[in-house]
Amino acid sequence: MISSESMTPSERRATMALASIMSTRLLGLFMIFPIFALYAQDLPGVTPILVGLAIGIYGLTQAILQIPFGMLSDRFGRKPIIYIGLLIFALGSVIAALSTSMTGIIIGRALQGGGAIASTVLAMTADLTREEHRTKAMAMIGMSIGASFMLALIAGPVLNRWIGVSGIFWLTAGFALAGIAILRLAVPQPLISHPQRKLAVPAQFKRVLQDTQLLRLDFGILLLHLLMTSLFVVLPLALVEAKLEAEHHWLIYASVLLASVIVMVPLIILAEKYRIIKIVFVGAIGLLGLSQLGLSYLHQSLTGIVLMLFLFFTAVNLLEANLPSLISKMAPAESKGTAMGVYSSSQFFGAFLGGISGGWLHQHYGIGSVFAFCAALTVVWFLLAATMQKPRHLSSHLLKIGQIDKQQADQLTQCLMQVPGVAEVVVILEEGVAYLKVDRKVLDVEALNGCSATTNCA
Repeated sequence: MISSESMTPSERRATMALASIMSTRLLGLFMIFPIFALYAQDLPGVTPILVGLAIGIYGLTQAILQIPFGMLSDRFGRKPIIYIGLLIFALGSVIAALSTSMTGIIIGRALQGGGAIASTVLAMTADLTREEHRTKAMAMIGMSIGASFMLALIAGPVLNRWIGVSGIFWLTAGFALAGIAILRLAVPQPLISHPQRKLAVPAQFKRVLQDTQLLRLDFGILLLHLLMTSLFVVLPLALVEAKLEAEHHWLIYASVLLASVIVMVPLIILAEKYRIIKIVFVGAIGLLGLSQLGLSYLHQSLTGIVLMLFLFFTAVNLLEANLPSLISKMAPAESKGTAMGVYSSSQFFGAFLGGISGGWLHQHYGIGSVFAFCAALTVVWFLLAATMQKPRHLSSHLLKIGQIDKQQADQLTQCLMQVPGVAEVVVILEEGVAYLKVDRKVLDVEALNGCSATTNCA
């Protein structure tokens, strides 16, 4: 039957603690985005390509190591792997803080990304929450990550004025050590760590990688983070050229981010309420391309930069909210974990590509070329998004069914598929649950519970 209970205090405490570990770690990674391009100008042997590499290299090591870290946590436990990842992250931060060359900073940033604990933190969140509350827990972590990015853009320039880039790296190392303390003191040890079966089965990977609708979304998140990273390879320089002193950059970021959130929230609500998610999604991609095209022409005008950044961050916020939702709606119920794993790796790899491509274009063709290239890429994304299938307005739903045999599972599946509002059913016998995709507006909850009760009584 369906559980209507709220999260327990233990579940909430564990989720909030793990969210704080994730968000403070990413806060440290992101805080150099708005300031590093300016700081690096005084380092020996600096080139725009090396600047881009230093900014984006963390994405490459993150993308490569996410799944191996998750698999190691299945074997050796979640907490030991998270401790190791945080120590690697702290070591990278210290190396970057002590470095006076681009080489040292690049090594430090690569090590920061090498502490690739995101998949393990999410797996531990799953271990410490009941299945009916895991979506809520993951959403809490997702919101904390988004908030850390926004805070980083504002805090980076302010902290740079007070403690400098080296001080920010030291602070980031402190965040990692604080994360270790939080993990030790506030996160309980799971009694049983359930291996993330859905992330490791080759058949699941094959199914996800052959799904052209999901691949469009994976390409989308890769491209979005490519654009975001490449933007910050040149944006601080553009703001200086537009006669805005570096210590005032945070005012621009704070104002455009606040304005973009005010605009974005009603659009998200309207998209869900009136079932126009695809229209809003494709429109946001168009807005993203328009902002990049505008920046390619107006990057020497402070007014032009501010206006285009408002459009850019409005689009980014809409897309960051819509992309995970679309993945969840389109992924097969039993492959949702695998789909999110591929999605996350695409996101990190996009950050790496953004740093490299942004630096290379800046070095050879100037600041405007970076924005022009990104505008061209959004045209490709716009065409892929415009021709994708209209997403069904389905939600993931968990039904506890207890221990049943295969014959009963087949009967339950047939029964559930007759329930109004149920679009997909996957029964996992060893877990005693059924994963459903449902349309909540027409879902007959009584009939749903009736199927489960009939099966358990059989």
